[in-house]
Amino acid sequence: MSAVSSSSSPVAATVSRRPNALWQALRRNKLSWVGIGLLLIIVLVAVFAPWIAPHDPLQQNIAYRLDPPSADYWLGTDSYGRDVLSRLIYGARVSLLVGFVAILIAMSIGASLGILAGYVGGLLDQFIMGLVDVLLSFPTLLLGLMVAAMLGASLENLIIAIAITEIAPFVRVARAPTIALKQRDFVEAGRALGFGPFRLMGVHILPNMVSDVVVLGSLWMASAIRTEASLSFIGLGVPPPAATWGAMIREGFENILDAWWLTVFPSVAILLTVLALNLLGDALRDAIDPKLRSEHS
Repeated sequence: MSAVSSSSSPVAATVSRRPNALWQALRRNKLSWVGIGLLLIIVLVAVFAPWIAPHDPLQQNIAYRLDPPSADYWLGTDSYGRDVLSRLIYGARVSLLVGFVAILIAMSIGASLGILAGYVGGLLDQFIMGLVDVLLSFPTLLLGLMVAAMLGASLENLIIAIAITEIAPFVRVARAPTIALKQRDFVEAGRALGFGPFRLMGVHILPNMVSDVVVLGSLWMASAIRTEASLSFIGLGVPPPAATWGAMIREGFENILDAWWLTVFPSVAILLTVLALNLLGDALRDAIDPKLRSEHS
């Protein structure tokens, strides 16, 4: 019984310290509250879009085509007479959904492969890291473009394409600590007690690196949203008439001399969302990195 308690106590102690460390990091980093506030507003806007949007985002009214911002259409209308504000609000749903689900998939697959590679080692480690090197040899946007072009334009294929481009960083961030953790005393104690490799990886190793993976996820979610906007801009995102920020920017680019608002407002929405995620990611990184905690204290 004593061996079991000693083997699990470091994990429990590490997990119990994380909420307090996160709270202290948020208190020190005032900009993190800006990020949290911005992200909360964007999420609430996306969730309550049917009640917030002043118009139907798909309703066309050619009589009001390319109208500038006014009392009736606060952010103007597009080339089909659709309300830009309503489409911007509904576009937040697509961006957040694609970013969150794609990163969740990439995080799950990448962290699992990274832990497996670091724990098993040998040929399996070389094979997995070889695949990671191949993925990293392609620019993110180019790889996403290739996958999306092969799969076709749809919401599901867009999520898959972005998830594939984001797997490699999670493999690397999970593999490195696994190599160090598998030699720790509490893992050796569990192995001596007859625990299987999957229990050791899932119960003893994963909790000690999950914070690193989550921080990377918050930062790379911003990258996923940028990639979604880029793919939508070139026509490989969610098919029309669905409202997406990237497609709105593309339409605005085609009418940039006549309707500046079509490009500016979706670009600002992407900027604020990416900024909020980056500020939140910085705060989470400060909470788990002891060097950064000492610098800010």
